Amino acid sequence: MPSGKNQKLKLCYLSRIMLSKTDDEHHLTMPEIQELLAEYDVTADRKALYKDMDALSTLGIDVIGQKTKGGGYDYYVGSKTFDVAELKLLVDSIQSSKFITEKKSKELIEKLGTLASEYEAEQLKRQVTVHGRVKNMNESIYYIVDEIHRAIADNKKITFEYMKWNINKKMEKRKEELYEVSPWALSWDDENYYLIAFDEEAGKIKHYRVDKMKNITITDEKRVGRNDFREFNLAEYAKMSFGMYGGERTRVKLTFKEEMVGVLLDRFGTSIPIRANKNEGWFDTEVDVALSDQFLGWIFALGDGVRITGPKKVVTGMKDKLNDLGDIY
Repeated sequence: MPSGKNQKLKLCYLSRIMLSKTDDEHHLTMPEIQELLAEYDVTADRKALYKDMDALSTLGIDVIGQKTKGGGYDYYVGSKTFDVAELKLLVDSIQSSKFITEKKSKELIEKLGTLASEYEAEQLKRQVTVHGRVKNMNESIYYIVDEIHRAIADNKKITFEYMKWNINKKMEKRKEELYEVSPWALSWDDENYYLIAFDEEAGKIKHYRVDKMKNITITDEKRVGRNDFREFNLAEYAKMSFGMYGGERTRVKLTFKEEMVGVLLDRFGTSIPIRANKNEGWFDTEVDVALSDQFLGWIFALGDGVRITGPKKVVTGMKDKLNDLGDIY
């Protein structure tokens, strides 16, 4: 059998064929594999291909040979780095991420498709449903996130411009001066990416929407706030803050109907205390929250199923807020 021009690349092309053309449901016979290799100008006899299949297995590719009803054999790749269910999960995560633009979503999903067979990749494409959904427009966010990770790894402070929307639907600087902080972590909350950083001037930990950061620069100064962040519980902080709106940390007593217990456990976790109230069918709990209008609005949205019963200043604040809203309407 005359040799093709690309014999030195035979193993590379064979792995590409097996990974892209086969899966649990799609197998290839030896003649089919030979035909596909010929498209790359590679020739191979059966005996050589058996050895090549063993070589792929040695390289970690799960090549499986299976006897067919006709007495021959066909071949396919079984387990891969990611199975289809895992890839679909990643696709769903990308699709639901508000900070990833529609263009970048499609690019990332196409790249994920290369980790599956071409038949499995079609299943991923059918999941692309971004019609009518608002996606963040800041394409530079991916590079900002990368810079933040690099600053954290290098133990350096960063400076950046922090933006806000104006009435003309344009982004403008919150202030002319650059923000300078010590980055310590990135957090995902309420469909947004947040930088958790120590503000040395304010002497406390703050958070910033990553998609509103611009022109980030890693400085030569070492980070500060290590002791503050060592005592900082990121999971508790995200649970306490509503939409990552800041506010004074306050322990609030809530009284709720039994059918609302799932709402509270979903929001605050299963470690919160629950006690029976004197009124049948009602229960009490205490939770730590960053007291803000967003928290009060969340309580209001729950209707008569949950009410604030302490401390008195929070109850009064809720009443005042409701009265103010009543005057507006």
